[in-house]
Amino acid sequence: MDKDAAEWLWAISPVKYTIISIVRLCLAALLGGIIGYEREHSHRPAGFRTHILVAVGSAVVMLTAVYMSERYPDHLDISRMPAQVVSGIGFLGAGTILREGFSVKGLTTAASLWAVSCVGLAVGSGFFVGALVATFVIYLTLNSLKKVSRERPRRKSTLYRG
Repeated sequence: MDKDAAEWLWAISPVKYTIISIVRLCLAALLGGIIGYEREHSHRPAGFRTHILVAVGSAVVMLTAVYMSERYPDHLDISRMPAQVVSGIGFLGAGTILREGFSVKGLTTAASLWAVSCVGLAVGSGFFVGALVATFVIYLTLNSLKKVSRERPRRKSTLYRG
């Protein structure tokens, strides 16, 4: 078999997609798990498993979009599927937000779910550096900056009753 035939066979091979999918889904699970562990450790409503599922699910959507765009290049807008993940994750995040009187809790966890879905999309598309850096920044924000936000004085919010 000549080199061109081997490259063509690899390009259409299901083995290629299998290997790519396994690596990317495992990386998405790992990165989502890092953020989820922090949320679980902080006793937040959406923890380890939820963040892994969001990251892996987002990666699957992106892998599917990339796969379909390669298989049917003239019939698909690759941005539609990932765009729905970004908007749809808001419903999951809304479930973590609680209102107790005048205070709202769970916004940070909702934001972490949204951010982890974006990490999953990045991994699914093959943008590994962006996913790794984003995971580091998200973890740093959740783990280190909570100490800063606790130490600064909170301003009292006023309610407008028009």
